[in-house]
Amino acid sequence: MIVAVQAAEIQRTTAKPVAVIVQQGKLLDYIDGITQRNETPEEYVRQEIAKSLVREYGYEKQEIAVEFILRLGSRKPRVDLVIFDESEPHEQDRARVIIECKSQKVKSTDRKEGVGQLQSYMAACPNVAYGMWTNGIERYCYRRVDTNGKVAFDEIPDIPGKGRTEDEVERPRFDQLKAASSDALLFAFRRCHNYIAGNQGLQKPEAFWELLKIIFCKIHDERSSNEVEFYATSKERHGLNGRLKAKKRVDGLFDEVKAEYPTIFRENEVVELNPEVLAYIVSQLQMYSLLESDIDVKGRAYEEIVGSNLRGDRGEFFTPRNICQMTVAMLDPGERQVILDPACGTGGFLITAMNYVIEKIRAAEISKWGDVERAEIAIRQRVQRFAQNYVVGTDLNPNLVKASKMNMVMNNDGAGGLFQANSLKAPATWDEELRDRQIIGQVDLLFTNPPFGSKIPIDEPSILEAYDLGHIWNYEPDTDTWTRTDAVQKSQPPEILFIERCVKFLKPGTGRCAIVLPDGILGSPGLGYVREWILQNTRVLASIDLHPDTFQPHVSVQTSVLVLERKTGEQIAVETAAGCLNDYEVFMAVANHIGHDKRGNVTYVRDRKGNEIVEEVEETLKEYEDGKPVYKKQRTQRKVIDDNTLQIAQAFRSWLYERD
Repeated sequence: MIVAVQAAEIQRTTAKPVAVIVQQGKLLDYIDGITQRNETPEEYVRQEIAKSLVREYGYEKQEIAVEFILRLGSRKPRVDLVIFDESEPHEQDRARVIIECKSQKVKSTDRKEGVGQLQSYMAACPNVAYGMWTNGIERYCYRRVDTNGKVAFDEIPDIPGKGRTEDEVERPRFDQLKAASSDALLFAFRRCHNYIAGNQGLQKPEAFWELLKIIFCKIHDERSSNEVEFYATSKERHGLNGRLKAKKRVDGLFDEVKAEYPTIFRENEVVELNPEVLAYIVSQLQMYSLLESDIDVKGRAYEEIVGSNLRGDRGEFFTPRNICQMTVAMLDPGERQVILDPACGTGGFLITAMNYVIEKIRAAEISKWGDVERAEIAIRQRVQRFAQNYVVGTDLNPNLVKASKMNMVMNNDGAGGLFQANSLKAPATWDEELRDRQIIGQVDLLFTNPPFGSKIPIDEPSILEAYDLGHIWNYEPDTDTWTRTDAVQKSQPPEILFIERCVKFLKPGTGRCAIVLPDGILGSPGLGYVREWILQNTRVLASIDLHPDTFQPHVSVQTSVLVLERKTGEQIAVETAAGCLNDYEVFMAVANHIGHDKRGNVTYVRDRKGNEIVEEVEETLKEYEDGKPVYKKQRTQRKVIDDNTLQIAQAFRSWLYERD
């Protein structure tokens, strides 16, 4: 069969309008949008904190000074960030908040650059009320206390946001919780994970599961409590009785979590953290709204903490978010379509697909009702119906299922559709609730990145004999065809069996899947029978060649995304009777810009001289006034990530639209 190929030449993205060209080794200062600073680990932390001061704490850029020069005796040190009251001159005796940022190598106990340095700066400014010291992992916030001419510093959970009081920081209301911005949540999760491991005497994987319980409690509090119960005040943190009070509140939340998610937590499971550690963890998370935080912000934070603890030895690894976004955009899921990932891992594909559909629902209801507030009830009802009934995921690893349920709960829920199961086995072996979903031959859209590799072969005869691709195939060189025999293979790599299983999950004639596969399946001479089976049973819609660094820095593997549509029995019978397969066009593209290098560092679009290009964008910030959400827009600059995956998706949709 000759297949006519439609090739898509996808160019790297370009920024329009271009605001600034950033020189190599430099970062554009977030506050003034002009100064180019040396790209160092310390500068990265400072820029992230600067973003959070504006996006989370509500301060205006003009209220913040960068590298403010202090007079400290004969010395004139530069303070990383200083906040002044609105309309106040930027003078030392008018400073209100001082923030010192360090690289992760600098510890808080360092004699020269630790918290002592921050406190000396705070003491030199008579009107400073608060200070923060952070290296991205550790973070300490202080209140300045003046008593009888002596200056002291009390540790507090956080510095107040603009217009907020310290009491609101100690025990916030729900409308005072802030959506985490940029890498703020990533920093918080790292900080909590390391603190549990270092102060509870747990190994990091054990610390991860304890942190997972606390995150569940935090989200449950946001969803279900009338008043915030997830908090620990400064006084509680530093007194035994207070720590016990905080622990009692969290234990109560965890009891409710266990009742709501009995498939995730056992009835006798408890939070194992001692009161001191627990109170600290709560204090580091209490100011955020995990539900309100941006999907990508939560995704980066969660992938970091999960990936360092759960990346397994069965070929499991994260599918990068941009690949998830590309494939979901290519298949364009709808609200009434059943979506499945039969090897869901931590839920990346499912969460991307779910949020893609939710954005469609949200846009439709807002257009219908005219504003967000009036549309909210209808949005909630439609989202709940969709998440509960149309999103399904399975995975063999029970720990990955638990982690994916956590990810789902953090991203609009849908955890009820996730199951621990071997999707390669017969449905009779699955739990009753999964069997009741009746997903064989009923799935509209399937997204998956199955485990693959010869180190994890499937060698169970009862599984192999159930698959065409579990059998031995003979090659006929005269006709260049493969024929299945009745003999069963001794073993098969799982990705080969997953191809057949994924196709059988789909609705005949309309069901489509996007599956990540090693390139050997698409080109190895010995695997020609796999390609023959694919062409006999499906219509190949697209083949996307992924960059060699796509899964770096975790694993080096050359892969492609194959997009297939299941044929009907009638279509297969007609082609079999004709003795040949129909010709058709296939969309093909190369994802040659995937937004990061082999070390996992983000890559950006550059000009011909190698300078990074920055574009101006509009951000929407959500605030509350009198308990009601208010949306504020502001313009800012950001570097353009060198990633053409979404352009590939757009090109595919256009190509498909012309042919459908």
